[in-house]
Amino acid sequence: MTAPERHEVQHRDAGTFIRGGMSAKTRHGTPENGAALWALLGLTAIGALLRFYNLAGNSLWLDEAATLSFARQSLAGIWESTAGGEFNPPLFYWLEHGMLVFGESEFVLRFLPALLGVLTIPVVYLIGKEFRDRNVGLIAAALLAFSPFHIFYSQEARAYTPMLFFFSLALLSYVRASRSNETRSWVLFGIFSAVAFWMHFYAVVPVAVLVLHALVVRAGEIRKDARNARGPALGLAAFVVAALPLLIVTVNLFLARTSSAPTFGIQGLDVVYQTLLEASGHSIAVLVPFLLLFLVGVIFTWREDRNGALLLVFMIFVPLAASLVLSSRMPMIPRYLIYLLPVYFIGIASAYPALRALVRERWAVAIFIAAAILVSAPFLSTYYTTPQKNDWRGFSAELGGMTGEGDLVVVLPSYTALPLDYYYSNATDGTIELAATTGDDLEAIRGRYPDRRAFYVVTDDIFAANPGEDALDWLDENAQFAGQQTTIYLFRSA
Repeated sequence: MTAPERHEVQHRDAGTFIRGGMSAKTRHGTPENGAALWALLGLTAIGALLRFYNLAGNSLWLDEAATLSFARQSLAGIWESTAGGEFNPPLFYWLEHGMLVFGESEFVLRFLPALLGVLTIPVVYLIGKEFRDRNVGLIAAALLAFSPFHIFYSQEARAYTPMLFFFSLALLSYVRASRSNETRSWVLFGIFSAVAFWMHFYAVVPVAVLVLHALVVRAGEIRKDARNARGPALGLAAFVVAALPLLIVTVNLFLARTSSAPTFGIQGLDVVYQTLLEASGHSIAVLVPFLLLFLVGVIFTWREDRNGALLLVFMIFVPLAASLVLSSRMPMIPRYLIYLLPVYFIGIASAYPALRALVRERWAVAIFIAAAILVSAPFLSTYYTTPQKNDWRGFSAELGGMTGEGDLVVVLPSYTALPLDYYYSNATDGTIELAATTGDDLEAIRGRYPDRRAFYVVTDDIFAANPGEDALDWLDENAQFAGQQTTIYLFRSA
């Protein structure tokens, strides 16, 4: 067998998605390098503008204030918090700890998610290019650049977009490894997967799906010769080695998290619907055509590359099915599944050849990119002018104007003090700040301070912290509603 023949056999055995080596002109009329590069640079620049504009406009909400609380700890203290039960890995908190040298402003806390959100755009382009061609890469990058789901979480001081960035690098490495079977790509897949896992625990789900996909498409080859499992085994080994300390902690955290029914989040089929709805721009009018385009993309991919089509199906439906099952035992929220975006958008982008019978190749790509812009327009028209999170900044200013020296400020539930204290100082105001979660807590506070005027700060989190709702019953009987700012409610002692 000649060297070229050996290369071709190895290429087929690797389960390649779309064979490499084609020129820009032969791969479905893909634009030349220069045009594609300029288009990508333009999309990335617009994506940066959308993610950094008004970055500090919204107040920090509860989870972002919790990020600051953990970031203020020492590096060792952050790890101890994770090992002690904090259901978020330490890596993002460690990075935010380093960012605190620049201050504790909203802009500083949100800078890394915004930056990594921007950098994910060219990575998604590269995934689409490797998966099929530059057209798919450009369309997928455009869908991500204008994605309301991605823009929102790029402006939040949490680990969702950082996790997505590193998982996207893992996915890129996986697609390359599946095409070339290179050891380097498999090891990079494992390492980037581990970094994504250190960012957010739910990254383990798509990583497991990729390993499953690798084993399924190679099942016949592995049965013939176990050495054909070497690539996926290397990737999995790199992941385990890089994530081992966190994997050990995760087992205990998972058991604790699933020991009882969740008190927040969404359950059942609503997990699937709400996740796809948010990934589709929060619009049912967009969700339906997006799903149809995804299915068309799978069909077109199946014609040329069945393993690639299986990857699209596996990466969307397996995580959604797993989340549906797990939702009865642990909290599920669409943002936990933000890792679906690259595959979802690449699947949609893969449907662009359906337009080739109607318009020229270049116009087909332009139509898809224009559609991505139009889909985001309703969201963008109000996003930067309307509070998207609880307005603790505005609420704290109003509270300060109502309270007087010696008054009580009682927060419900107790951890609501985190975002309140970022903007409100009871020392400056001369008030006494206390925390409560149950009706008994409130009664004990009244017994301790019978003659003090009290202001009760309540958020919707009280339903999760006090599912019996006796705290709300106590407030109905003993306090008067005094106002509302977004979903922050203020009561005053009767």
